[in-house]
Amino acid sequence: MALIKSISGIRGTIGGKAGQGLTPVDIVKYTSAFGFWVKKYAKSQRVHIVVGRDARISGDMVNNLVLGTLQGLGIDAIDIGVSTTPTVEIAVSEEHADGGIIITASHNPKQWNALKLLNEKGEFISEKDGAEVLHIAEQDSFSFAEVNVLGQVKRNDTYFQKHISKILALDLIDVMAIRAKKFKVVIDCVNSSGGIVIPQLLNALGVEDIVKVFCEPNGEFQHNPEPLPENLRELAKAVTKNKAHLGFAVDPDVDRLAIVCEDGEMFGEEYTLVTVADYVLKNSKKAGNTVSNMSSTRALRDVTEKAGVSYTASAVGEVNVVTLMKETRAIIGGEGNGGIIYPELHYGRDALVGIALFLSQLARYGKSCSMLRATYPDYHISKNKIELLPELNVESILRGIQEKYKKHPINTVDGVKIEFNNKEWVHLRRSNTEPIIRIYSESESATTADNLAKKIILDIREIIKNQRIQA
Repeated sequence: MALIKSISGIRGTIGGKAGQGLTPVDIVKYTSAFGFWVKKYAKSQRVHIVVGRDARISGDMVNNLVLGTLQGLGIDAIDIGVSTTPTVEIAVSEEHADGGIIITASHNPKQWNALKLLNEKGEFISEKDGAEVLHIAEQDSFSFAEVNVLGQVKRNDTYFQKHISKILALDLIDVMAIRAKKFKVVIDCVNSSGGIVIPQLLNALGVEDIVKVFCEPNGEFQHNPEPLPENLRELAKAVTKNKAHLGFAVDPDVDRLAIVCEDGEMFGEEYTLVTVADYVLKNSKKAGNTVSNMSSTRALRDVTEKAGVSYTASAVGEVNVVTLMKETRAIIGGEGNGGIIYPELHYGRDALVGIALFLSQLARYGKSCSMLRATYPDYHISKNKIELLPELNVESILRGIQEKYKKHPINTVDGVKIEFNNKEWVHLRRSNTEPIIRIYSESESATTADNLAKKIILDIREIIKNQRIQA
């Protein structure tokens, strides 16, 4: 069993003993802490919190506990039911709510669930706010409402349609061009809420020929739910078998988007953002910059600078990307895991707006999906990790790497990122949830990217060896 408490929320495996898994006791405890924190800072006397969930097996159980706890705190809950992370984010803003809770473990397997916490803007709470929520939980410093002021629950099942309507209203969504292409699209929604809303979105965009793979929203994930190439083989087969123009895959809470080309080849999760950003930069009425996290492909920087604007890299994490997007007035941003953040809609990763923007780009381009992919720089990222013993000093290891490569440009905003030349880099950062160092490297050659990572891993082992000798 596992229970992971982080600044962005609480996640864990269902069952087990309290404090060792995501049990009913833990769900009530951390919902209480968040609700108490929201009440502390809310400007309105009557506090409202939006609640939505993905289609996980445990979702209904967790949802009932969350709603009941909020009522017990004297908070009114707006229950939008089976939903997506971006839909809940939009609902918080639309309802002028004081916060939001998304019940989803994102790309984690079905035994996991989580409480993701939103502020009154429908954005993930900050590190400072998250730390305060955790402190309230650990101190049990919350109290509940008396009977006459218990909260109420209001059901609202209209937000999928509201979300889609907002997407259709965006200037860059070219419904006429998409409809004219008569696209045939295969979708893999990993048996979660995407299976409900993505067909609705595609129909609204004028796509009528849809082939569904794993779209029944029953939470029985038929493959690892992270939308990586090794988990999308059935989607790739379905695309070629059905002679489709392309395929889309999302994770259970629909904030990450992966694409499969007409030939069954992966478009590349890193290139979801690159392609959508290229389209936005070329077609927006106003100029603007781009942001992605430090572990994302350099290709976004290439297309950004080609458009005559600026690219900036943030620390890893959606909240960090959003903060930097606001600071730099970015008009598009996100993460290399297929996360699109388009501020014209809202500040959150959103696979639905990603689908609409991508189809608009593909329709206007007029050629195949694989040909569109070939128009972008071809970089390769190698993703590795090295496990660490608890007694090892991670900061000392990172300082050692920084010293060894001090003659190269180095960024220490989030771990250590080393630029070897204009086309190659390595990023090392400590995991927030596991005793590991993540090592991402990129080059125009897959072999070179792998070799860069191997060289850094050898360097780390040498530093660890020296640490032990000195100890």
